[in-house]
This record gives sequence, structure tokens and C-alpha cells, in this order.
Amino acid sequence: MQTLAPRAAYELWAPTYPAEAHNPLMAAEQAIVERLLERIHGTRALDLGTGSGRYLAVLEATGASAVGIDLSMSMLARARTLRNADGRQFRIACADAYRLPFRRGTFDLVNASLMVGDVARLGDWTREVARVLSRGGHLVYSDFHPTWTERGWRRTFRAVDGRLRSVALEPHSFTDHLDALADAGFEIRTIREPKLVVEGRSLPVVAVFHAVREGGAAR
Repeated sequence: MQTLAPRAAYELWAPTYPAEAHNPLMAAEQAIVERLLERIHGTRALDLGTGSGRYLAVLEATGASAVGIDLSMSMLARARTLRNADGRQFRIACADAYRLPFRRGTFDLVNASLMVGDVARLGDWTREVARVLSRGGHLVYSDFHPTWTERGWRRTFRAVDGRLRSVALEPHSFTDHLDALADAGFEIRTIREPKLVVEGRSLPVVAVFHAVREGGAAR
């Protein structure tokens, strides 16, 4: 099976990638993330790695004004077909997660769903997120569980040509996550590990993190 770098993989995957949780892993992740977002009630939200835009409507349903960022133009083309509750297109842009095109403290909430597996420099990423967050702002993100590497699991997809391919995955241990968040000035509020039954066993498949940028009163 051919393994592709994320950017190349998403260009092939985009035409068949739905703007919704379309497998059990994504459904388990979204069930937890939605509850966190509803509790936080952000007003200015950034959806990092927005892809086909499945979290844009979720964020706006909580009362936030949301912007979606992704590195894949093909994925963003899918997101452009979506409309918000007022019938308008969501605000989206193509940008690198290491160099976000926003001023310091622009957002009070950053969401990043299952995109950290594409991030090689986790510490650089968390510092850039901290830069665009206001003091006391919230970061909610999910990653493929650290045990994926030891179990040999892969992210796979079938493109329009019918061929099965896999997406390269950057492995991050819990220590990597904790160190990167601490170094960027985040206080961790919760870590959740949703499970699915795999080969007859209930196993963690995702790690969900909620952290707050230090230096302000968190809600």
C-alpha cells in the first residue's frame, strides 16, 4: 500500500471526503469535542486543519464566530460548498499551521480535530497557537492515540480511482503533548481517551486535550 505525505494524500482524498464524522473513530472523537466546545462558549474561534469543514457549523452552533484554516486547497474547496445558518459561506483560508495569518490574541478558542498527526514540530505548533490565543483562551485538539504506533495502525483512504492508500502519521507520545503544551504556556484542563472495540477489545483510539493559555481568567 502506498503511503503519502499528508498534503499529497488530502489532494487525492478531498473529492470523496465528507464534511461530517464518517467513521466510528471520528464519531467517538466528535462526541467528546462537541461537549467541550459547548461548555467553553468561545466567541472568536479558529478551526485549525478544518479540512472539509465539519467543525465550522459545530463551532457556530455554540455561538462562536468561526474561521477555518487548512493547508489543502482541495479540502477547502469542499468546505466552500457549506453554508452557515444564515445561508452564507463559512470564512476559510489556506495557511500553514506553523505561521498563522492572524495577530496576537485574535481568538479565544482554537479547535484542531485530528490534524496534529500531520504536525512534525509539535512544540512550534503549540507556541503558534498560543500566540493567536488571548490570555485565558482555550485550545481543544485531538490526535490519534499514541498507541497507534505500537499497534501498527494506519490512516487509510480510498480515492476516486478505487486504490487504497495510507496517510503518513507523525507519532506523538503523551509526554510530547504535555511538554509542548507546558512550554507554550498552557494549563491542561482535561485529557480524554475515547475507546472503540477493535478485534474484540475495547481500546483507546484518540486522545482529546483541553488546555487554557495561562495569564488570564478562564471561563
